Order: sequence, then C-alpha cells, then structure tokens
Amino acid sequence: MAADLYEQSSSPLSKSPWSSHVDAPPSSAPAMEDSSSSSILLGSLIREEGHIYSLAACKDLLYTGSDSKNIRVWKDHKEFSGFKSNSGLVKAIVIAGERILTGHQDGKIRVWKVSAKDETLYKRMTTMPTLRNYIKCATKPSNYVESQDKRHRSKLWIKHYDAISCLGLTEDCSLIYSASWDKTFKVWRAANYKCLESVTAHDDAVNALVLGFDGLVFTGSADGTVKAWRREVQGKGTKHSFSSVLMKQECAITALAINPEGTVLYCGSSDGLVNFWEWDRSLSHGGVLRGHKLAVLCLATAQNLLFSGSADMSVCVWKRSLNGEHHCMSILNSHTGPVKCLAVEKDHEAMCNERRWILYSGSLDKSVKMWRVSEQPYGQQHQSHRNSTEVFPRSSSLRKLGSRRY
Repeated sequence: MAADLYEQSSSPLSKSPWSSHVDAPPSSAPAMEDSSSSSILLGSLIREEGHIYSLAACKDLLYTGSDSKNIRVWKDHKEFSGFKSNSGLVKAIVIAGERILTGHQDGKIRVWKVSAKDETLYKRMTTMPTLRNYIKCATKPSNYVESQDKRHRSKLWIKHYDAISCLGLTEDCSLIYSASWDKTFKVWRAANYKCLESVTAHDDAVNALVLGFDGLVFTGSADGTVKAWRREVQGKGTKHSFSSVLMKQECAITALAINPEGTVLYCGSSDGLVNFWEWDRSLSHGGVLRGHKLAVLCLATAQNLLFSGSADMSVCVWKRSLNGEHHCMSILNSHTGPVKCLAVEKDHEAMCNERRWILYSGSLDKSVKMWRVSEQPYGQQHQSHRNSTEVFPRSSSLRKLGSRRY
C-alpha cells in the first residue's frame, strides 16, 4: 500500500524549521530499498486519521498512537483492533506484561488491558494519577507545590501539568517512569499506580528519559542538557538524586536510547547529531554520529545496531563494531514526512544464528513503514560514516527557530 504524500499544510511541523528546509520528494518517487541490501522495505501501514507519534511492538502485535486519540493494533501487517482515549494526543506507548500504558498530550497516563474473552477488545483499567490518589493528596496542603509556569500557581505534585513526552519501565516492571514538558519526571508504583516521587529535572521541557545501568536514570531536555540521576529505594518509595550532567549545549535534546547490553547511551538532538557515552569508560563521551540534515527525532537499538529517525524524513542504520566505532550501514528513505518514532523487534522468520530485525518507523506523513534489517558484515562498496565524519553541513539557523519540544 503506497503512502499519500506528506501534507505540509496539515502537519504540526509545517511551520517548523525542522521540516521547512526539506524539499518534498516528487509524487512519482518510489519506495526505496537500501543499496547494500541489508535493509528491505516490506510495506506500509496506513489509516488516514492522523500523524503517527508513538509505536510499540510486542510479540506479533504493533501498537500505533496518533493525534487522533486512537491507539491502533496491527497483526500480520493488517489492522487487528483499536481503542480510543477520551482526550489527549498519544505521545508514548509502552508494554508492561499484559498491560499497555499510553502517555498523552493532556498530561495523563492511561492503562489498558486486553479482554480475557476477546483478544480484539481492550478496556481501560485506570488513569494515572488515579482518582483515589488524587483526592487523597488534595486534602493535604503539603502536597501542593508551586508550578513552573508563568502564573506560579500551586498544584498537586502527583499530576503532570503539560504533555507527557515519554514513558519508561524498570526491568522487573515494578516502577513506571513518566517525563513531561512540565520539566519534571515522575515515578509510579506499577502494582497500584501510586505516584511515589516527582523530580523537577530541567529548566525546560523533558523530551526524553531512559532507564540505564546500575540504577541510573537519564533525562534529555529542550534546555540542551543530558542529566544522570541515581535511584535509591527508601522504604516503600524511591529517592532520585542528581548525579551528573553529561552534556550541555545550545541545541535541544530530542531523544535518548540505551543499547540492550546497557553499555552505551545514545542522545539525539535538534542539530541532527547523535552523541554517545560508554559505560565501561565511566560514561565518558565516545563520539558523534553525523548522518542527518535536520533534527534527530527518535532513536532505537537492537544488539549492535542503532536506528535514528529524523525530520529529514530518513532513518539511518548504524552498526557498532567491537572497537566502539560506528558505521552507517544504510539510509532508509521512503517516508514523505518527518520520522517521529521507531520500534524494533526480532524477526521471527530469521534463522537461529541470523541477526535480523523488523524495524517500524512512524511518520508525520500518517504512515508506518516496515523494514527488514540484517546485520551484515560491513562492505567496502557502501560509504562509511564514522564517529567524527562530517556527512552533511550543519545549519546554525536551526538552533534558534521553532519549538524545542518533541
């Protein structure tokens, strides 16, 4: 199924510099396969109802969130089911066992569960913060804090007062993390959805959060910083203390990701660069990957591979070698709008010893592309983009224009 051309006039990025520097491809442009044959476009999932903002893949199901408030469920490349929230663009989706958590533009987290009788029927279990928790906290004056907005009004600390940008889970799924444009991240107990802690982490919107190695939590913000926080368990709650600033720059931080082994932290930013830090070198800066013309909007990892999606409408596939160097294996060009989200899972049809994945890329062109990506030996015939190689010229004008929230 072919995707419709990206509609600049209807897109939320139509007036943003992240997309205004890109010339739209002609209508006759074909869907592309990578020239190295390590990546193949399998097809597109399209439902004309909104721009794709979030993805999550689990087993044989793919969940897509859009600005239509709908969460669509796909199976075997076909629409399988779906469910709708009352309000709030769907900006984040994570799978927690049998539960699906969605983060929304209205600052709320909604929890869903599939019906035991009908696998196509999804029911909302609760909304976070729960009504019970909200009422209980509202009766105590000590639970009110001064908000970070211009009005400086007192608000309950357990509630996000701006859009949720991302969600995260601890490995045992006991704690839920939410980051928001309200400059905070919050920690929730998964067993009863109680808010345990709220941390004012940055001076601007928190665009990204990932859970790392050795109890560390990493946050990236529109204020241009990447921060590390250390989690400690205190009784029935948690306490996060500031650890360090890994990066401080003028450009907004837009995405974070950690490789499956938990040894490398990646950071995408609005200048089109991907920086990374290595755990075995005491989180020292490992290098810079230059592969995009415009802002990096999303990152995903699979074994030795890193995927970066950008406002330049492309996805770069990077391979990390044993010596820590990164090579750009392929550049995936098929979208006609900015690539806003990525999800990756093991290709179930791959041979036992074959490293092959299915990559999903969601875009503001209202489509999701499906790619089969193989981890091939690096070939001499394909151009190498190494850690510090300048591939595209950087535009200083991108730093001062448009929204820094993602």
